[in-house]
Amino acid sequence: MRFDLLQSLSIAGDAHTPNDDRIGGTGRLAWVIDGATDLGPPGLVGTQGGAAWIADAANTAFAQVDDGSIDAICAHVFAQVQRRYAAAQQRDALGRWELPSAAFLAARAGPHGIELAWAADCTALIRRGEEVARIGPRVDRDPEAASAARFAGHGLGAKQRPAEITAMLRQSRARLPRHVLGVEPLAREDLGLAVVPAAPGDDVLLMSDGFAALVDSYAALDAEELMASLATRGLVELAFELRAIEAGDAACTRFPRFKRSDDASALWLRVAA
Repeated sequence: MRFDLLQSLSIAGDAHTPNDDRIGGTGRLAWVIDGATDLGPPGLVGTQGGAAWIADAANTAFAQVDDGSIDAICAHVFAQVQRRYAAAQQRDALGRWELPSAAFLAARAGPHGIELAWAADCTALIRRGEEVARIGPRVDRDPEAASAARFAGHGLGAKQRPAEITAMLRQSRARLPRHVLGVEPLAREDLGLAVVPAAPGDDVLLMSDGFAALVDSYAALDAEELMASLATRGLVELAFELRAIEAGDAACTRFPRFKRSDDASALWLRVAA
């Protein structure tokens, strides 16, 4: 089996800030990568921020990898990212919070179904007939929303993040363990893995958490409604709905979050023989 590309979309959360998401595919392999937002100025890997740097490095590695099992593909990508970091690093990290890291999800069209691997909070939806399966972590957004709500009225959604919010986010990111695609080794047992039966005609949607917010954070649609909307509305119209929700809550009070809009990416594929 292979994947046919139907639509793809990747938009920055802010037109003045680089997009730290990447999406791609090579026929049998597709991926979405979401670089973790930088919490300090560039410098660790040069003038490019660490989030964009690791997204680029992983994207290149996925595009160049030879075919194989999904876990073997991921092991190759991780090793490539770590080698590139060793070559690109220009100084010691100021703390664990500064080490470049990313969420990702990769899907391979195998002979017996779709093989998937992920770390952190990227998500896939797979539709067979009327059934929709969700693959990836079941991320509980309530603690994050509760943490953000503590700062309501004190700079949530501001382009220039207040120092107290940055300090809290740095502290949170420095905690171990973090099961992410990063510049430190990720053990196989910390990698999410699944194989889902598939047949020609099935639809696959890969999403960064910024796009999945339509379902997970804003409850504008459920998974089944989102997949049903693809053929009638397409990714662009769904992205307009996403941004309209966020623009209507610019102060981040109805949906507490640490930035007004996140980078949002989605890749809509169809399984083919």
